[in-house]
Amino acid sequence: MPTEIVTEVYDITCLKRDGNRFRAFFRSDETPTLFDTGFEETTDSVIDAITEVGVDPERIVITHGDDDHIGGFDTIANKYDAETWVPEQTVEELDVEPDYRYGDGDQIGPYTAVHTPGHEPDHHSLIDDDAGIAVLGDAVSGADRYGLPDGYFHLPPAHHSQNLIQAKESLETLVEFSFDVGLVYHGASVTENASSVLESYVNYAGKPE
Repeated sequence: MPTEIVTEVYDITCLKRDGNRFRAFFRSDETPTLFDTGFEETTDSVIDAITEVGVDPERIVITHGDDDHIGGFDTIANKYDAETWVPEQTVEELDVEPDYRYGDGDQIGPYTAVHTPGHEPDHHSLIDDDAGIAVLGDAVSGADRYGLPDGYFHLPPAHHSQNLIQAKESLETLVEFSFDVGLVYHGASVTENASSVLESYVNYAGKPE
């Protein structure tokens, strides 16, 4: 079941397992865009949620190649008449050839692609400056994933990240942008003053110069 967390932005939680949520995001604006496709085995849940929203995606964007983000790509891409975008560094084999490979600084409609490696080498975040919406992917998690209050960010777990130092460095890039909404795939997204919340986390009091 989709949950509209801000206007025209839907959280599609397609699986709950071991206290963790796995999700995709769908924005039903002028060019409806699906961000990530869940696991292969959860594609029915994603498709059912999109049907409930009542608008088919015209664009599908993958943030990185982890199975919970790209596993359902072939099925979803075959289901909809949508342009498909996959990071140029993503090495996972796909039966459906993406329409576009994208990299740092590329424009995907209103979204600027920002290479944010660390969690995975191919990880990208997508930022719509005008709308104030950032799809942060797994660059950060919601702090509630760690038993902390909602409304804050935290780095993803080290055991799920290839290079946590690089992941921290990527956050320095993200704080250069301004956005009100920060969408994350694990834990709760931040839907107010998200870039300020992230900046406070990155540039904490007493941080070494």
